[in-house]
Amino acid sequence: MPLSPVVAVARLVFLGVVVMAAGCGGAAGPATGTMPPPQVTVVTLKPQSVDLQRELPGRVSALLVAEVRPQVGGIVKQVHFTEGSEVKAGQLLYQLDDAAYRAVVSSADATRLKAEAALDNARRSATRGAELQKTRLISEQDNDTLQATLHQAEADLAAARATLETARINLAYARITAPISGRIGKSTLTRGALVTANQAEALATVQQLNQVYVDVTQSSSEWLQLRRTLGTGNAGGSRVVQLILEDGTRYAQEGRLQFTDVTVDQATGSFLLRVLVPNPQRLLLPGMYVRAAINEGTLASGLLAPQQGITRDPKGNATAMVVDAEGKVQQRTVRTLRTVGDQWLVAEGLAAGDRLIIEGLQKIMPGMPVQAVEAGATPAAAPDAATAPATAAGG
Repeated sequence: MPLSPVVAVARLVFLGVVVMAAGCGGAAGPATGTMPPPQVTVVTLKPQSVDLQRELPGRVSALLVAEVRPQVGGIVKQVHFTEGSEVKAGQLLYQLDDAAYRAVVSSADATRLKAEAALDNARRSATRGAELQKTRLISEQDNDTLQATLHQAEADLAAARATLETARINLAYARITAPISGRIGKSTLTRGALVTANQAEALATVQQLNQVYVDVTQSSSEWLQLRRTLGTGNAGGSRVVQLILEDGTRYAQEGRLQFTDVTVDQATGSFLLRVLVPNPQRLLLPGMYVRAAINEGTLASGLLAPQQGITRDPKGNATAMVVDAEGKVQQRTVRTLRTVGDQWLVAEGLAAGDRLIIEGLQKIMPGMPVQAVEAGATPAAAPDAATAPATAAGG
């Protein structure tokens, strides 16, 4: 069917517009820009001297501990101290009723005097007997009897003196004194209580707290790993120890490592370390839990990697992303030994000179080219977006 004149004209106009548009597009098409590589922050790893330090749990114990117990029996007549106060060695703590012990001393003293008189008489008799025997006025047997009586009197006097000394010691034991200087705890009895010699229950406990011990334990397996890391049979660590209290604060006074036990506990697989710590303010109390930061040694050439640059895969393996010489991302599986501050001490997987990616990990993948910026350096300005050239008007 023939087209109407109006439709024919419309088609011609449309085709003309399309041709013009096609001509203009061919003359100046839009520019096709490419995305720049993502920018990441890296740290270049360098070997350095690393002080190895470990925090170990420990308990405080007194430098000296003495439980006060009676060595003789009796009624407590007086208590001569204030609970919780400082006492001096030899200070009177308890006074027992000592009337019976004084009587025993008096009796023993009288026995001693009697023995001394008997000895004096026996000595004179033995002297006369020896002179008479020389002139044959008495028999040799009678003289021997006199000499034997003298020796017996000497023995009796020695026994009497020993009995008197024992009585005096028991009398002195009625005064119960502090065996050491320190802080005394609560008294388990009061005036009027009956005590017995060497009883199981202590009357009080004195603890010396101007210096205290902190006993910590270390795993023997960790100790062996440390020795392998240092490459020597002796860690050679510093003897200075810093304490961290229960509330996380550091104790002002430094301790010193006194000794390392020579036996490993078979039940726990650990051994004891004892630290001596000054305690002038009596802040550390026996039984208190603390952590001891012990310097175990120095690694001459260790490799430290920031913790944010080490991640874990679904299997728990430590991995790291590095930028290789071609500017591309590589994934490494690493093995770490321990944390040192906010960094990992790396044993395997990374080497000196590697550029470890610490920022921008979420926008990269292995094999991708990246723009590496060293941490702390001023980042390069981002490139402007590509702009399309102006289209020639009218084609």
